[in-house]
Amino acid sequence: MATRQNVKLVTAVQEAAGQPLDQSLLLSLVGYNCRRAYLTIVPHFEERMKKFNLRAVDFSVLSLLHANPNITQKRLSKAVNVSPPNLAILLDKLEERGLLVRQRNPLDKRSQTLVLTAEGTRVCVKAEKTVAELELEATSMLTDAERGELVKLLQKIFLRDDDAQA
Repeated sequence: MATRQNVKLVTAVQEAAGQPLDQSLLLSLVGYNCRRAYLTIVPHFEERMKKFNLRAVDFSVLSLLHANPNITQKRLSKAVNVSPPNLAILLDKLEERGLLVRQRNPLDKRSQTLVLTAEGTRVCVKAEKTVAELELEATSMLTDAERGELVKLLQKIFLRDDDAQA
């Protein structure tokens, strides 16, 4: 038999179920909004990158090497924010797939530079095209100017002058 308190609780739960959630605090937070946007885009990214067998970090590495051939592992590590030991493992896998090669740095024999192979360049170009199309689709509710402004504002949060040079 239901007590008066249980009846009140049931009534309160039913009323709450019909009300929209108050997300005002969360929706006022930059991090929350960035995370929600990321969580909206990333499944589409992962699905489209399956055909290339690339994760987001793999794509970032290939894209950076495509735009910056012969950079050192140290510079690449800083640019993708991956520790040198973890980057070495990632690079081993990409090298095993024939997507990049390590070369002895002629300016410092203790370090290596990285360059994409012809196959790495082919995969990278196709993946970059796929990502560009995905980005346009994922942000189709924005104008080109809004998309550019969003990217610029987000970069203000994480880019520093020295990061742009990394």
